[in-house]
Amino acid sequence: NGAITFELDGVLVEASPGESIWAVAARLGQTLPHLCHTEEPGYRADGNCRACVVEIDGERTLAASCRRLPEAGMSVKTLSERSVKARAMVMELLLADQPPRAEALDPDASFWRWADAQGIADSRFPARGTPPPPDLSHPAMRVNLDACIQCNLCVRACSEVQVNDVIAMAGRGADSHIAFDFDDPMGDSRCVGCGECVRVCPTGALLPSAEQAEAEREKRGKIIHAEGEFNASERLAQAAKVIATEPGAMTLRYLQTLTEIAGEKNSTILFPIPIDLMNLFQPTPSAGHDGEPRSD
Repeated sequence: NGAITFELDGVLVEASPGESIWAVAARLGQTLPHLCHTEEPGYRADGNCRACVVEIDGERTLAASCRRLPEAGMSVKTLSERSVKARAMVMELLLADQPPRAEALDPDASFWRWADAQGIADSRFPARGTPPPPDLSHPAMRVNLDACIQCNLCVRACSEVQVNDVIAMAGRGADSHIAFDFDDPMGDSRCVGCGECVRVCPTGALLPSAEQAEAEREKRGKIIHAEGEFNASERLAQAAKVIATEPGAMTLRYLQTLTEIAGEKNSTILFPIPIDLMNLFQPTPSAGHDGEPRSD
């Protein structure tokens, strides 16, 4: 089957062709810290944040586990003192350039969760110079480059996933930074406001605008369509009862997806409902004596 056998923290494991060390560890229940890496479809591993480094016997330098593919007979140590300390040092160095958590616009971002998981609460290193001011020029998103760690997830989101080619890196060395088009304010760029960069940003450097965030909170737990809005759980329950009589494959899967999102995650559902399902989600007609909707 082409499986590759190697040693991970003293245990022989198998990796599928093309499966990274990080992915193997995650599949076996150990999720290594990661900031520039995501398992979202369409994203390649970049390995530039170094938050996931591991030690490999016989190699002088630590390896980014999100990019490194295992080889037969390789011995990988994710829990060695050297790799654990190196990952903690990466977080501490990145933390030095972050605004204080009490002032962070997204204190629950994945960056802060990984800092907590590694016990990193502050940094011994000096912060960079004057932080860049926020960019509030876009109507739907705000840019807070004082929180940017240059993980390049937003670049890949814009250029490789959404293929809008608006976001890129500009400058050199300590002056390098995320830029929009020709280093324009985000609101003056060709940004279409798809929100993919905001969704994957691990630090809160890209966030919905205050107005957009408030609108999202108001919509939480509701499904939006051309006729207005309604409570997700009630409409989904009604739809399930009707669809159960004729469960077309796509219709059933669509309903299952809606149910999972609305019922388990209690999240906002913002994509449109197909036309052939619209009649299932209309306001309930007045009920007859048996409690069922009138057929007339």
